[in-house]
Amino acid sequence: MFETRELSSAVGRVRDVNAPEALVFDCETDFETLPPAQAEEFGLVVDSLEPATYPSSWLPADAPTLLARYAGSDLTVGMPGDGSIAWTCQTDPPIVLVKPRVEGTPEPFLDFLLAEAFVEIGLEVPEHFLGFFEDAYSDLDRAVALDAGSTYQVAAALYDGWVGLQSREVFAEWHDEELALADAWQDAGGRLEDRVSGLPRAVARGETEFADATELACAAIKHAIELPAPFAALDTDAYRDHGAEYAVRWAEKTFDSLADD
Repeated sequence: MFETRELSSAVGRVRDVNAPEALVFDCETDFETLPPAQAEEFGLVVDSLEPATYPSSWLPADAPTLLARYAGSDLTVGMPGDGSIAWTCQTDPPIVLVKPRVEGTPEPFLDFLLAEAFVEIGLEVPEHFLGFFEDAYSDLDRAVALDAGSTYQVAAALYDGWVGLQSREVFAEWHDEELALADAWQDAGGRLEDRVSGLPRAVARGETEFADATELACAAIKHAIELPAPFAALDTDAYRDHGAEYAVRWAEKTFDSLADD
């Protein structure tokens, strides 16, 4: 199921700086969430396992089943929205997983994704948005006038944006230290610019769902791309400093504004 992955020299240096103990594996099969039996196989290669658990009171009644499972006592590795690379600190040492869906990804961008995972581990941010919002997730659920699945998507996006405000500061240092990775970071951002700038029109015309727009805008934050309203309010020091409280207030104001239009 898992095979140790060799890293490029540049990615190896980023791991050495940010997450020197992290293990990296290629996965044989794709996944959103690993079946518990497979996740527990990590016990053979790590020193310890400590599943993340959260109070059920943090979850709204209609929370997706996978989110309820993540909050429970099972070792849950990988969640919807993780993308091609997933990481977990529920193991000691941490583990980074490369999914088969990366096949065909240009090597420079794949190196960036791996380096990003090590940077996020080094930032010691929560592994999932539930650890970011905590009991404020129910407040976000009340603020977001969407179904449970879309609310999950918005929450994951907002968390991604908050992490991006921190990780991009590390990425910017690569211009002096790891030019190839810096170029990959900037190139990925350049590919997003036109899509991000057109988000308000796409949402207004019904061409893009609000949750999808939030996901794209928040993904752009780590690339330091200028965001249109209402997402520009997330690209601020205030969001970085106040985190979940700010995210909930942003959602309240945004959906109140949408209801008035």
